[in-house]
Amino acid sequence: MQSLYEWDFNERSKPLMEIAEYNLKQFAPGMDDPAFVFELIKGVNDNMTKIDGIIKETAPEWPIDQITIVDRNILRLGIFELMFAKQVPPKVAINEAVELGKAFGGESSGKFINGVLGTLYKQLPEEEKARDNVAKDEKDEVKAEEKMEKKNKEEKK
Repeated sequence: MQSLYEWDFNERSKPLMEIAEYNLKQFAPGMDDPAFVFELIKGVNDNMTKIDGIIKETAPEWPIDQITIVDRNILRLGIFELMFAKQVPPKVAINEAVELGKAFGGESSGKFINGVLGTLYKQLPEEEKARDNVAKDEKDEVKAEEKMEKKNKEEKK
């Protein structure tokens, strides 16, 4: 989000991937695998026209250039994850975007981002929404395994 913000703030004068590489070196030098970060940034960049079109359709009362730079780029990330990447369950992508909005945006950013992404979520086909259930099932499995391990450790004591 920081790299997208910087890129957009500076009127896209520098290559986005160059900004991302610099920011990762400066602010996340110990990151083991930055591939996901680059995948997100490249995906947003490659799909920018489509993503901005989705923002215009979903928030018609807000011309894209009037949306704050922070909110605009959080939406771009969220829409990319929700509509294009499909690696992250939809509700997780929405929640992450809303949390970014609350942390880095203005007073109403979280609500605005939730409204836009929530509208998109409602338009998703049912099989896409089902990714949330798969993620929940996997999370429940991990919790059950952790609970079992804890129980086994206690029994060994």
